[in-house]
Amino acid sequence: MPLSRLTEYLDDNDKKYVVIKHSKAFTAQEVAASAHIPGREMAKTVILKVDGDLKMLVLPSTHDVDFDQVKEQLGAKEVSLASEDEFSGMFPDCEVGAMPPFGNLYDMEVLVAESLTDDEEIAFNAGTHRELVRMAYQDFEDLANPNIVPVSVKHHY
Repeated sequence: MPLSRLTEYLDDNDKKYVVIKHSKAFTAQEVAASAHIPGREMAKTVILKVDGDLKMLVLPSTHDVDFDQVKEQLGAKEVSLASEDEFSGMFPDCEVGAMPPFGNLYDMEVLVAESLTDDEEIAFNAGTHRELVRMAYQDFEDLANPNIVPVSVKHHY
């Protein structure tokens, strides 16, 4: 069960959070609407292929990835979205596309879009397409220990 691994980790580290169950939704915007959370507070997890290595990028659901910025910030030659086939085995306890933003639980580097650091709280998929976790951004950062980079472009909804 995906949620139990995540909540156990949060509990072990004395972090406060709320679990929200919602109707099945697949995109970050659908999840935000279903759970009645502002889209800007909903974080989406994207898996990137950076010079052949997989990295987790966490950004506001209302933003898109600027691949040129990622290349520049990381000094990479090639950056692209990883295919589901390339990363699904790395998250055996999660539904594909519903990975929580704790790459550190899966031996994957976590990058966070600098724009997300402005949020007091964030919400994110908890390993399924029916559950999410909402917690203080600072608590997330303390646990995930991400590399913060200016890598997203605002999307206008």
